[in-house]
Amino acid sequence: MLQLDALEIAQGGFRLAADLTVAPGITAIIGPSGAGKSTLLAAIGGFVAPRSGRILWDGRDIGELPPGKRPVSTLFQDQNLFPHLDAFRNVGLGLSPSLKLTAKDLERIRAVLARVGLEGMGGRKPAELSGGQQSRVALARALVRDRPVVLLDEPFAALGPALRAEMLDLVARTLGGRTVLMVTHDPADAARIAGQAIVLEEGRAAPPAETRALLADPPPGLRAYLGS
Repeated sequence: MLQLDALEIAQGGFRLAADLTVAPGITAIIGPSGAGKSTLLAAIGGFVAPRSGRILWDGRDIGELPPGKRPVSTLFQDQNLFPHLDAFRNVGLGLSPSLKLTAKDLERIRAVLARVGLEGMGGRKPAELSGGQQSRVALARALVRDRPVVLLDEPFAALGPALRAEMLDLVARTLGGRTVLMVTHDPADAARIAGQAIVLEEGRAAPPAETRALLADPPPGLRAYLGS
């Protein structure tokens, strides 16, 4: 269970408070631009230091751990793929930053690439892959790391509607049993795969609520943002 205990993030004039618990499954993070959606994920991932409060995983405070030691994987908007490495080695970085891989590691990478629909494509570099295939490589790297918390910072935002829907469905199939936090600007994406949603507005992250009910009767701030 992921818990944000009286967490406060402060950067210049920006403030965001969160005091909530996230259950396993997919939870969307919704709110207007500048509300702090990506910043909240960055704090959980260890890339932004909170001003106060704690980040707990299964009761353990992980706030002092560096990003690589946290039980967290992050898929960034730019996919964070290395152009000089092929898909196989880009995925392998999730297991070993030095790419010193065992025979067991190699088999695990092959299995994960097949799981995301890239069987036989491990030798291709990012420039030789489509946008959707690059997204699958980034997802494969998160899968091979096998961390219980996965943060999706709009990694599929650059894809067209059909490809984005395809990737969201793949996320639901492959990551549904983990604790997934997904930043999105599109309520349809949240409704498609996220059972719960966290609304960010006026410097506060509200506790998770059932997504479809929330979108059917949004609070005033979310209603203004959605234009409904």
